[in-house]
Amino acid sequence: MPVTDITTDAENLTMTLVADVAAPVDRLWRAFTQPAQLERFWGPPGWPATFTRFDFTPGGRAQYAMSSPQGEKSRGTWEFIAIDEGRSFEVLDAFADENGEPMEQFPAMRMLFSFETTENGSRLTNVTYFTSAEGLEQVIAMGAIEGSRLAMGQLDAVVQDLRAYAQGQGTRVELLDDTHVRITRFIDGPRELVWRAHHETELLKKWMLGPDGWTMTVAEPATDVGGTFRYAWEQEGAPETAFGFEGELLQLDAPRREVTTERMSGVEGPGTVNDLQLYEEDGATLLTLLIEYPDKETRDTVLATGMADGMEDSYARLEAEVLSK
Repeated sequence: MPVTDITTDAENLTMTLVADVAAPVDRLWRAFTQPAQLERFWGPPGWPATFTRFDFTPGGRAQYAMSSPQGEKSRGTWEFIAIDEGRSFEVLDAFADENGEPMEQFPAMRMLFSFETTENGSRLTNVTYFTSAEGLEQVIAMGAIEGSRLAMGQLDAVVQDLRAYAQGQGTRVELLDDTHVRITRFIDGPRELVWRAHHETELLKKWMLGPDGWTMTVAEPATDVGGTFRYAWEQEGAPETAFGFEGELLQLDAPRREVTTERMSGVEGPGTVNDLQLYEEDGATLLTLLIEYPDKETRDTVLATGMADGMEDSYARLEAEVLSK
């Protein structure tokens, strides 16, 4: 996690975030000044940002919206005040309405982003200046500290070459909090094909099998928001082992993002919300799956089943049986 410090100063009405990354300062600068890079981390896990405007010049504007798995929107806008190429830039940051205009009930905040070289890479120092103690308290109450920490915690994957960062690491599982788990897997193939492999029945049955010896008997992916999906498996020669999952498609942004609900077929009670995102770089894809569980007990029970090992078997099969053909 690159964030090394987040402090608030009620007397000077500031919040300061410091993040250190193992990458050159020019790479860190590009991460914050190119919208395609910002979209990978500007927003905590589960709330990815989409920039619809980015005029990186003094007096220019940036507009973005962060979207939760349930489709809630949080919009923001920047007005660029000053830019010192490669070293710093300053913005007026404000909450925005549906048209991208600043919301008067939330005062704008001045933000200074500074970049410097360190012995081990580079450092970002982000100072936010508030106009009142009430404004500072309001932003803290809205979860800005933890949200910023989680958002910047995604920087490592952005500033490093994707293959160097993730290739050969297998399926990685991170416990973000009591109910959220992030799973990442480097897949050596283009995003478009990885997306198709998740949404075409013929391809699904080739790889989404878990450990050897299982077959996928039902593969009915959802095609439209509001539609449902159903998957089922059984061990070869043992129909009594059959089980399945079903759910609803909540969001669809092909081939970038898909959000679904999921529960075991025939089982009552709350299920999970699964947020699948795909990022492509140099012909390879980083798959990120954010899973929201109803509670810590369910999270721990599911992880204890060896779910991650089964996913790794499936992803390895995806590369071998689908992407290499």
